[in-house]
Amino acid sequence: MYLPSADRYTAMPYRRTGRSGLLLPALSLGLWHNFGGDRTPESQGEILRRAFDLGVTHFDLANNYGPPPGSAETAMGRALRTDFAGLRDEMVISTKAGYHMGDGPYGEWGSAKSLRSSLDQSLTRLGLDYVDIFYSHRFDPDTPLEETMGALHAAVRQGKALYVGVSNYSAEQTREAARILDGLGTPLLIHQPRYSMLDRWVEDGLLDALDELGTGSIAYSPLEQGILSDRYLNGIPEGSRAAGSSPFLSAEAVTPDLVDRLGALNSLARERGQSLAQMALAWVLRGGRVTSAVVGASSVAQLENSVEAVRGLEFGDDELARIEELVKGTARP
Repeated sequence: MYLPSADRYTAMPYRRTGRSGLLLPALSLGLWHNFGGDRTPESQGEILRRAFDLGVTHFDLANNYGPPPGSAETAMGRALRTDFAGLRDEMVISTKAGYHMGDGPYGEWGSAKSLRSSLDQSLTRLGLDYVDIFYSHRFDPDTPLEETMGALHAAVRQGKALYVGVSNYSAEQTREAARILDGLGTPLLIHQPRYSMLDRWVEDGLLDALDELGTGSIAYSPLEQGILSDRYLNGIPEGSRAAGSSPFLSAEAVTPDLVDRLGALNSLARERGQSLAQMALAWVLRGGRVTSAVVGASSVAQLENSVEAVRGLEFGDDELARIEELVKGTARP
């Protein structure tokens, strides 16, 4: 029988999510690609238990996480029934709908039909009456935003979600979503954008919009699909995403120039007493504008390495300047 660590809340920083009362851990565990049918329940449970022992109280999901789609929620549901029985009130469980989940006209995007049925299916897989956060996973250009936000509001009214969020929305779309939700009486709690040293688009207005709205943020892909780790310091290793057919990271992205820059970033990280991955996570969390960063983990060791990042979240001006120089020309605006 699993007994959580008695000191699990002593080392992890918790940050208030926008103007809400919800505190999130600086690092959250994402179940995107390591909790599907190709992993054993034993290995999944080991990672989930260790995360909770390290103070990671937030577990980030979506309807289509796996693979196959839905299997990550099923895995989390199994853990909630077994290892985490009796601990639900100490956990934040989030899920999303909007990307492709199934065939037919209702398996993706942002209609009320799609979002409401998807949430019901997610709750069944998770074995829960409610999730803490329900997201619109992406903006739907063909559905009125009033309909999409109305579906999020309905989830709160029905007691199926405590809070709502959006992901992958632009600054303008986020402002409009917040305006609609405010009119309905359900605040926009959080935005989940992609953000890393090499993907800086949120700095072009989105973070400012979130500050103005009092909305929190949780960054995904802070390690840029593993590029900002020690895996690519010597080029593209066998078995990596870039070596395969991943739609999220191509071999063409890992250029000799980028490898040289990664080496210099790694040297700076070592000077700071961190791994490159730890420094990349700390950089995303610097200054407190980002509430939390989502990390994935294929092993307990990888998870533990990531969580160590919270011990070094401060940067000197010279360190930040060196990072800016090293990523110049590689970062997406």
